[in-house]
Amino acid sequence: MEDHDQIIKSDEEHEVLRSIRSSRIVLPILLGLLVVGYLFWQKFNPEEFKKIDWNQHTLFWIGVAALILVIRHLAYAWRLHALAGGAFSWMKSIELIFIWEFSSAVSPTSIGGSAVALFVLAQEKLKTAKVTAIVLYTVVLDTAFFIFTLILLYLLFGSNMIRPNLHGWSDLDGWFFTFLASYLFMATYGFFFFYGLFIRPDKTAVLLRWVTRFRWLRRFRKKAAELGRDFVVSSKELKNRGWSFHLTAFASTAIAWSMRFLLLNALIIAIVPTTDMHFMAQFALYARLEAMFVIMAFSPTPGGAGFAEFVFGGFLSDYVPRGISLIVALIWRALAYYSYLLAGVVIIPNWIRKLINRRRVEKLEQADR
Repeated sequence: MEDHDQIIKSDEEHEVLRSIRSSRIVLPILLGLLVVGYLFWQKFNPEEFKKIDWNQHTLFWIGVAALILVIRHLAYAWRLHALAGGAFSWMKSIELIFIWEFSSAVSPTSIGGSAVALFVLAQEKLKTAKVTAIVLYTVVLDTAFFIFTLILLYLLFGSNMIRPNLHGWSDLDGWFFTFLASYLFMATYGFFFFYGLFIRPDKTAVLLRWVTRFRWLRRFRKKAAELGRDFVVSSKELKNRGWSFHLTAFASTAIAWSMRFLLLNALIIAIVPTTDMHFMAQFALYARLEAMFVIMAFSPTPGGAGFAEFVFGGFLSDYVPRGISLIVALIWRALAYYSYLLAGVVIIPNWIRKLINRRRVEKLEQADR
């Protein structure tokens, strides 16, 4: 414990390190187990489960889903490698994405995955401008992907891409308006970050200071001032980048997010033998999965634990029989979520240990001077 404390330089740093400690996996796992237990009790159908044929077709497509997960991780690593200007090796980029994904899965709302990413990248001896530019730009890239692709998907498939049996205004329900509110919120903060990074970072910094002068927002004043400075610094870092840099960043983002949804396409093909394999049918399923994620992104639980399992069956009731939807959801979450929790338990202690050793060496070198 004494060694661990040596790398804590401030209360904020201490809070971030606490947010990525291994014990953080307990809450999301418990939440997931509670919801799964409830769903098994309420909705599990043994007769439907018996219909699943665990043959070569099933195992092949589960293997495809696992391969898609690997591609998704490599795409995120490619993006980090590109945004860092090659400062990280491929292996280091892969390791850092594991930590980033783990932090997103377990961090409380007060910390958030981005705060952890800022801290982690800062330990890798990147310049402050580059670190903040990487983290802020990923927010812009992620939201840009959703803003543009969801418009395209809606034009192709209409409101039925959001929930089953939504064919017109008379069918719209609470989930549609939840999706709409989530999309508008995502578009608003995405545009705000884009404006702050690429159009008027100085004006954005002033606006943040002005907004937090109101009494009920004063407690955010320090954070807002820091964010304003980050916009100015990051804008200078990004403004001289060429088109190839931005195209690489967006291409890697699009691949990573697309793989996130295609993984579920593969699992549904694996478990539901009657799945329509035609391109447009699979594309429509992909659209539904992307819409589902927009709502899941604002889940009140860490990493959507419990919430994702709960909403899965309702969103895909026209693709997956309710009696086996829980099985598909469990395999999906095991691959795409719980695997990162377990990987974090192995990788993060090793990363912290290397950080401790590096700081110890740096102290000794300073003492010898």
